[in-house]
Amino acid sequence: KFVIGQLKGASASWWNHLHFRHHSKPNVLDKDPDVNMSGLFVLGAVQPVEYGIKKIKHMPYNHQHQYFFLLAPPLLIPVVFNLQILRTMISRRDWVDLAWYMSFYLRFFYCYIPFYGFLGSVALIIFVRFLESHWFVWVTQMNHLPMEIDHERRQEWLTTQLQATCNIEQSFFNDWFSGHLNFQIEHHL
Repeated sequence: KFVIGQLKGASASWWNHLHFRHHSKPNVLDKDPDVNMSGLFVLGAVQPVEYGIKKIKHMPYNHQHQYFFLLAPPLLIPVVFNLQILRTMISRRDWVDLAWYMSFYLRFFYCYIPFYGFLGSVALIIFVRFLESHWFVWVTQMNHLPMEIDHERRQEWLTTQLQATCNIEQSFFNDWFSGHLNFQIEHHL
C-alpha cells in the first residue's frame, strides 16, 4: 500500500482488484476491465456487431480511430483512473488507501509549491500524469488489442493467457520503453 499509494498516488486495493480481474480473464468482454471502455470505444470483432444490433450509439464509433488519440492516451490516468480510484476508496471505505493516496499529493505539493507556486505545481502534476498516461496506454494496448476480444469461451487458463496476449519484438528501445512489458505473455504467466 505504501509503494503504490505514497510513491505513485494510487490505490493498492483498486489496482489489485482490476489487475487480478484482467489477468484471470484477459480480453474477455464483461470480465476484463481493460476492454470495458465505458461506451467510448468498441473493441475487437464481436463488440461492434453487438452494439450495431442493439443500436447502442454513445459515440460515433465509425470515427473512433480518429478520436482515440484525443481521448484515451491523455485522459486515462489523469481523469479516468483518478476518478475510479477515489470512487473505489470512498465506496469501500478504504481509509488506509485514501490516506496513502492523499499523502502522495501532500508530499508532491509540499515539494513543488516553493519552486513553481500552486498553479505551477498543479500544471506539473497534470503534465506528468499526461505523459504517464500516454506511456501506459501505448505499453498496455500494444500487447492486448491486436489479439482477439470476445465473450467467455470457458477455455483453460493457459490457453486464455496465450490467446489474449502477445509479445512485442525485443530491442533495446522496446525493453527500456515498456519496462520489459514487451514480454507480455511471460508477464501473464
